[in-house]
Parts: sequence; C-alpha cells; structure tokens
Amino acid sequence: MPEHTSDSDERLHTSGERQARKPEIGVILGSASDLDRVGPVFSTLEDFQAGYEVAVISAHRTPGLLAEYASTAPGRGIKVIIAAAGLSAALPGALAALVDIPVVGLPLDVGTLKGIDALLSVTQMPPGVPVASVGIDNPKNAALLALRILGVSSPEVLSRLASYRESMAQDTVDKGRRVSEKGLPAWSR
Repeated sequence: MPEHTSDSDERLHTSGERQARKPEIGVILGSASDLDRVGPVFSTLEDFQAGYEVAVISAHRTPGLLAEYASTAPGRGIKVIIAAAGLSAALPGALAALVDIPVVGLPLDVGTLKGIDALLSVTQMPPGVPVASVGIDNPKNAALLALRILGVSSPEVLSRLASYRESMAQDTVDKGRRVSEKGLPAWSR
C-alpha cells in the first residue's frame, strides 16, 4: 500500500490530484471542525487507492443540502457513505433515511458526554433505517468497513484488504518476538 502524509488538510486539498479513481465512497462531515479528527479516514482510503469525495453537510443546519447530496450520490457512483458527527449525531441517520446505499456512522467525541451521545444516536435507529457504526473516534475502522462493503463486488479491494490483514498479523508476531527478547517467559508453540 502506498505511503501517505499525516496532514489531513494537505490530503484534502491534493486528493483530487493524487486520486485517479472515480469516487465510490462519500465522506460527509457534520462540521468542518471534524476534519482533523477524521483524517485517518482519508489516509486509509488513499492507502487502499480508493476513490472518495468529501462534503461538509449539517443535518440540522443544511437539510436541503443533505437531501441534494443523498439524491445525487448513487448517480455519481457513490456506493457507500461514511458520515461523521458528534453530539446528537443526526447526520448518519438522516442520511440513511434518504438513501438505499450503506451508511457507516462515525460517532465523534466532541461534547461533555465524550461521544456516548453520538454513539447512541448512530446505533439506535428505528427499524427500516439501518446505520452501521464503528466506535467513538475510530475513523480508520470507518474507512476499513466502507472498503469491506466495496469489497463485496471488487476482487481488487478484497485482495488489498487481505494483504492488509496479513500485514497486521505479521506486525503482531514481530512485536511478540520483541517482547520475548526482553527476557520474559514466552509461550512456545
């Protein structure tokens, strides 16, 4: 997988130049102030060479814009949407009410309840309006879940995910060796 930069603002401004793929993943932020918090979404998608687009849309302040985004997303080739929001986190649910494509909710810790309010809002949807959810402030898992959803119909994405999983496993084995090299009694198999 390619290297990525660590500055989310730089990635956001250059993603169009660096990204040759047509966007299949929509990333919607409830507020521009969430950009740094969700930066790992962008770097993970870029590592997997996935095409994505980014929008800042508030479910409460710009409901018309949300409806427009939802109605045009499938026609633009968007197959899954990551919706990041904190506090009442209405964005993922409001979006899921308007689209028939998968929505991954990314609850953010931005208030006095430390993201619990956002998590509950994302996960406690009424029957018929499902939203998938990842843990509070877990943007990497949001990106990986979106990629797994795309992988259902893309052998290329599945192959990259398998390589990623193998790399994580090898990294864990390597770290285990380093622990045993510190003289601790090691499990032998």
